[in-house]
Amino acid sequence: MADWRDLPPILDAAQVADLLGMNVQMVRRYAREGRLPAYKIPGGRTFRFITSEIIEFLKAHPAVAAESAPEPETAEDL
Repeated sequence: MADWRDLPPILDAAQVADLLGMNVQMVRRYAREGRLPAYKIPGGRTFRFITSEIIEFLKAHPAVAAESAPEPETAEDL
């Protein structure tokens, strides 16, 4: 996928799945559960996502938090 700054301001589930490297069904499930910020148009069935909120979600959930990252081992520790 291209740089996220090239994305439209509002995404559908397939675009979010592509951006996050996830399955579309999982994106929809996360949206239903409130794990991803999502919106539905009144009377609509599909989720819509605001690109900047998805990027902020990613920034708020790093794979390894800096403070909880393990200390590198030294030869003395072995």
